[in-house]
Amino acid sequence: MQRMRSHRVGVDRGSLVLFSHYEDGGKMWTGSGPRELRRTVRFAEPFSAPPVVQVSMSMWDMDQKTNQRADITAQAVKAESFVILFRTWGDTRVARVRADWLAIGEVPDEDDWDVV
Repeated sequence: MQRMRSHRVGVDRGSLVLFSHYEDGGKMWTGSGPRELRRTVRFAEPFSAPPVVQVSMSMWDMDQKTNQRADITAQAVKAESFVILFRTWGDTRVARVRADWLAIGEVPDEDDWDVV
């Protein structure tokens, strides 16, 4: 569990189209087998430490003729940024995906001291 001082809690959120491979013949639409895509997201302001990040698919467009397999997660979470990782495998054909994310963590305070 991450504990935060209540007056220092910051929340950032966003929505990002990860890809639209149907339009350009990208690997998620035309490929098969294990495939993955990473996108770096920068927070509006840095947190004091790496926050808790939740990622979900808010739009997905998949071919109905194949099995629908997908995995989405946050990786490499830092105070300034994180990476969204989307994966699929097998014969799944993914035309496009939009991801929504929410980050909650402690933010710096003007009364913080930086003692060297």
